[in-house]
Amino acid sequence: MPLYEHVFLARQDVSTQAVDGLIAQYKTIVEGLGGQVTKIENWGLKSLAYRIKKNRKAHYALLNIDAPAAAIAEIERQQRLSEDVLRALTIRVDELEEGPSVMLQKRDRDERRDDRRGERGDRGDRSDRGDRGPRRDRAPRRDEEFGEEENA
Repeated sequence: MPLYEHVFLARQDVSTQAVDGLIAQYKTIVEGLGGQVTKIENWGLKSLAYRIKKNRKAHYALLNIDAPAAAIAEIERQQRLSEDVLRALTIRVDELEEGPSVMLQKRDRDERRDDRRGERGDRGDRSDRGDRGPRRDRAPRRDEEFGEEENA
């Protein structure tokens, strides 16, 4: 059977449980038509590059599917009918990826980096800089900065 990677975007105001319900619904459609879903990844709520149907964010989900073309056609038909799904993309691949996708690897790497930052603060130890001194409340006016004689 052909192998597919299927990614869909769900509206930002849909709950995570509702996205999991959509994923389960599409999985049962695939299994009912003689295929199988080998990997499911919920990438979470992410910002969109541009607005889609007045949404600035969307829930991303990836399904690796081993199924006949009829199953993919039915999933895409169901997603076109659903108001919760903003966009969907299905790509036929020669082989499916093993392990976590690049998106999950990036998220794990970002989380590890944030954990390291948390130990030393946002910018680390800056004791070599010394004290900055008192803060000015406002920027000086031009006549205060250069003196009255230059402006006359």
